[in-house]
Amino acid sequence: MQKIKKILIGTHNKGKFKEISYLLSKKTKKFSPNYFKIKSPKETGKSFQENSLLKAKYFFKYSDMPSISDDSGLEVIALKKNPGIYSARWAKKYGSFEKAMKKILQLLSKKKNRRAIFVCSLSIKLNKKKIISVVGKIKGQISKKLKGKNGFGYDPIFIPEGELLTFAQMPKKKKIKIDHRYIAFMKLKKKVKFL
Repeated sequence: MQKIKKILIGTHNKGKFKEISYLLSKKTKKFSPNYFKIKSPKETGKSFQENSLLKAKYFFKYSDMPSISDDSGLEVIALKKNPGIYSARWAKKYGSFEKAMKKILQLLSKKKNRRAIFVCSLSIKLNKKKIISVVGKIKGQISKKLKGKNGFGYDPIFIPEGELLTFAQMPKKKKIKIDHRYIAFMKLKKKVKFL
């Protein structure tokens, strides 16, 4: 089976672009939506999977090349799984990811349950007929304060199960090889043999 020679990574988020690029084969030529001057579509889905499918179809349509898209976010159990699919929108609403994280810490200050789940849906549109979508999840808990400078998004407040450090405190290569995006990518790799 032929390897994908070129792919559009359908995100304007630099952190996500770097992580997905790292997971893909070094031989695959990677393009960002900026290369084609494509803006992001409106995320109107009701789940991570609906949004990642919507994005993969959209970027394929405007680039006419295989397109992979991610939709991911942080579900905090005590906050009724918020921010969830609105994770990026919370950052906009509160002014930055840092302010959104401080808001989460404030909301959890009197709660015992600090459990959280990082969710990632990855969808790849290979051609006009074929689209594949998977979901990866990693359980953990919310730290008491922001810790670490690596990573992006909500990484400074998420401690995965079995670990003592937040994603943002871990060496980047370790984080990339255990996180929700990696779990989703490994599932995708089983379905798309030429990734």
